[in-house]
This record gives sequence, structure tokens and C-alpha cells, in this order.
Amino acid sequence: MTTRPDRRWFERDAPVVGPDLLNKLLVVTVDGITCSGRIVETEAYMPDDPASHTFRGLSLRNAVMFGPPGHLYVYLSYGIHQCANVVTGPAGSGQAVLIRAVEPVDGLDVMRARRRRPDRELANGPGKLCQALGIGAAHDGVDLLASDVAIVDDGVGSPTHPVVGPRVGITRATATPWRFRVPVE
Repeated sequence: MTTRPDRRWFERDAPVVGPDLLNKLLVVTVDGITCSGRIVETEAYMPDDPASHTFRGLSLRNAVMFGPPGHLYVYLSYGIHQCANVVTGPAGSGQAVLIRAVEPVDGLDVMRARRRRPDRELANGPGKLCQALGIGAAHDGVDLLASDVAIVDDGVGSPTHPVVGPRVGITRATATPWRFRVPVE
């Protein structure tokens, strides 16, 4: 049985939600085609964090991060890659969790066609997973509780001891240990 977490689940601070998102499913339906992946890596961003898009306050680009929790904030990175974040914390707080990697679960053939890469490279980065799952700019602001994009709990628990370390791909606050990964067995 699968369930979507409720709004209160997302209303916690990003460094708490980040590790709890591990092993949840990210399910995306685009044009009637559903793909999903198990979340295996995340990064948390808070409003007082110089690496966060909300550090300098509200803007047109980051407005979704200041909205209600449980929505998707999608932005274009380096003018090339879409990246997906789960908005967390109370509305107005400006925090989110970047989904850095998923392991494909459903829709593998569609992901292969979208990415044209070896399976190990289908969704092992934030831009890669958005391309593989079909997440784009049109998904910015969608409600994860009531749309074709969802975070789903299928009973696989988050790891008791996730791998915790510094975030990557940023130039500020690089030592902040808010990167969370499922341990490799």
C-alpha cells in the first residue's frame, strides 16, 4: 500500500525532512506515462544559508520556496538542467530539500528513451533525474499532495543511519553537513 505524506509532514525544517525523504518514491505522470524512482540522495537548504536560493529574500524565481510546504520548486541550473526541490517548513520560511538522485523503479524504458545513457546514469544527479522522470519548468509550484507529481511512502523506511556529509555543486556553505544519502550495502 502506498500513501502520500500529509502537509504537516512537509512542514518540518529541511534538515529534518531531507533524511526522511530517503527511500520515499518520487512518482511523476506526464502525458499519461508514469515513471518513478526511489529517492537515494537529498540536500537541505534553509533561509539563513548562503547557498540557498532564499538567502537574499523573496524573488519571482524563488517565490514557491516561500509558499506552503509540500509543493515542488523547480529551477533551471546553469541554463541547462531542471532541478526539483520539495518545499518544507512553515509557509513563508523559504526552505526546501533538493532531490539529488533517485534509483529508477517504474517506467525504465521511458527513462532510457529520455536520457539515452547507461542505466547507472539515468537519475544519479538532480538534472538527470528531472530529465528521466519528465520534470520540467511547468512543474514549478505543483502541489505534491494533489497533482501528477507525488512523494509516496510505500513502506520502505528511511535509513536509520543515512550517510551525512557536505553538500556538493555549490560555492557557499560547502561544509554544511546537509547532504543525505542511502548507505550503499
